[in-house]
Amino acid sequence: MTRSKLQPTSSRAPHDSEATKEALLRAGTELFAQHGFDGVRVEAIARKAGVNKALISYHFGGKRKLYLAILGSTFKEVAASAEELVHSSQPAPDMLKAFVRGFHDLVVKRRPSFPALLLREVLSQQRLPPEIVTDLIRLFGVTRQIIERGVREGSLRPVDPILAHLSLIGSLVFFFATEPARRHEAETGAFPWPLPSPGDYIRHIEDQMIRGLMAESPSEKEPHDA
Repeated sequence: MTRSKLQPTSSRAPHDSEATKEALLRAGTELFAQHGFDGVRVEAIARKAGVNKALISYHFGGKRKLYLAILGSTFKEVAASAEELVHSSQPAPDMLKAFVRGFHDLVVKRRPSFPALLLREVLSQQRLPPEIVTDLIRLFGVTRQIIERGVREGSLRPVDPILAHLSLIGSLVFFFATEPARRHEAETGAFPWPLPSPGDYIRHIEDQMIRGLMAESPSEKEPHDA
């Protein structure tokens, strides 16, 4: 019997369908983060995943839908992970520290592509997919709630939550998105100084930015003129 042109060929067994999808998601995530959507060919994704390129259309409906699936799953996990913090009863400064450390753990252990994908999307000069906008707003909602709680409880200074969010997320995204380039230059000898580790940077953010948001204690305030 003649094989249908729509039926993909693959060495994987039918029960490996989920494994194939995961392989394509992993391969696409890495390549899209490195080269952007237009810089990646379906042949490269399939080759990295070790599957027939027809399986991209079979499982996802093409390269664009694979890309959107990657963005959707990545941004949803980042937002969901951050939202767990708002149920905490700890003081707002500690919640901000947990937010920063959680971001570090997420991008180091589970979603290393998130910073590069985010930067590529916002710099593409195209309208962001609605699903991603929703998740980015969810992420902002977390920092807004933490800042507003801290202002109410007196542990944080009354600052604009949007500016605080942009400062915090912007610095974290830029550091982790540019980390591979710094490492490469350091390995070639072009960058002659010791590089800070991700852990060093997280401690720096905690010390500089979060401490800067904290309200002054009574003993730290300037005494009033008599």
